[in-house]
Amino acid sequence: MAKTIVVKQVGSPIRRPVEQRQTLIGLGLNKMHKTRELEDTPAVRGMVAKISHLVEIIEERG
Repeated sequence: MAKTIVVKQVGSPIRRPVEQRQTLIGLGLNKMHKTRELEDTPAVRGMVAKISHLVEIIEERG
């Protein structure tokens, strides 16, 4: 079974650079308090690290 992480958007993309908005969309997040279960890969971890002020990792599974 693959490892997964649950990511929740806690910050608004309003008045943020375009790259940060695109990263949120790439993770499948576009509204406040929305959660997604994503595969735990280095690419996903890097995206979360880039916008760590807008998201939080709720849970790590696997």
